[in-house]
Amino acid sequence: MATQFGYFLIADITGYTQYLSESELDHAQKTLTALLNLLIRHTQPPLIISRLAGDAVISYGLRDSFMQGQTFSEAIEDTYVDFRRAIERMVRNTTCQCNACRNIGSLDLKFFVHYGEFSVQKLDAHDELVGSDVILIHRLLKNHVTERLGLRAYTLYTEAALRQLGLEPEALGFAAHEERYENFAPTMTWVQDMHPLWEAKRNLVQVTIPPDRELFAVSAVIKVGREQLWDYLIQPEHYNVLLGATKVEIGGRQGGRVTTGSVFQCYHGDAIVPLTVLEWQPFLRIVTQYTAPVPIAGVTGLSELRLEDFGTDTRLTQVMSKTSGPLLGRMMADAVFRAGRGTFERDILKFKDYIEGVAGDGLERVEIAAETVGRAARESLVAAS
Repeated sequence: MATQFGYFLIADITGYTQYLSESELDHAQKTLTALLNLLIRHTQPPLIISRLAGDAVISYGLRDSFMQGQTFSEAIEDTYVDFRRAIERMVRNTTCQCNACRNIGSLDLKFFVHYGEFSVQKLDAHDELVGSDVILIHRLLKNHVTERLGLRAYTLYTEAALRQLGLEPEALGFAAHEERYENFAPTMTWVQDMHPLWEAKRNLVQVTIPPDRELFAVSAVIKVGREQLWDYLIQPEHYNVLLGATKVEIGGRQGGRVTTGSVFQCYHGDAIVPLTVLEWQPFLRIVTQYTAPVPIAGVTGLSELRLEDFGTDTRLTQVMSKTSGPLLGRMMADAVFRAGRGTFERDILKFKDYIEGVAGDGLERVEIAAETVGRAARESLVAAS
């Protein structure tokens, strides 16, 4: 077996054992199957599903074909938010009074992320990961996070993972935490509390361009998945192709991540156009504000990028707003952008061709058969009952 380096991710449903002890098994199995399918849908390439382990999805990704650290952390956060929305919908829509249905709201989710060395051994229909780093991440499932930090839903990153991902845990508000296991050196980890993230996303006031404020929109269908396209968009060397810029630099990162308030500095020859991020919704939307290139001060506009699933591909749409500011300046700026619409159309098609060339064939998504998910749910129910 060849030795490889890469990332390990375990998504583990929280509160499951207690939930089962108070629940009817048939309804509990339906709930678990639905939640496992949600976790599987969110495990997109370059992550590869290794196997299902009852109430957990275990996956890995190879170092040399992995996504940016920011994209990976955002994918985990996006999974958590979608999981909590699913729980909320289940609670709201059920009329069943059995224990399983009444206790759905007690379920939550936690993630474990590590980076290290491993080998892959093919066993039946799944990849079995082998190596001391694989043992370590499974040991981390049994930890003292809740006891010491009071957290029930969290993402636990090992220091090795964060160092490789290029994220700054203190700046991101992660809590330092150490675990000790027999035959391993003390393991330094950083823990992200997921509940504040859910509350922030749940009550988010979105910045968007209303239809009556749209100047024009251009779009292209690009033959990559939504998460992969997002990963390219947040890398300046790729984003500058869409903008038709000489180069792009990013300022105002927070903890190593681009977010609301960050600035894309776009160089067009000697001119620099700053795009300030007003809305940052990973895998869905980016809204930026710019100063219009007209001789009247105070004229600004919005540019919005929207990503939508189009089968296995992604439709990328760029929307330009009507500008705001002094009347004469608005009239001049809107006229300039209307006249330049053809350039925007050419740039987005150029970006499409460029990304499809860079991405190549990519990694195929691992499909998990419905009977495999159902079997994992049933086995977990039997083990816990």
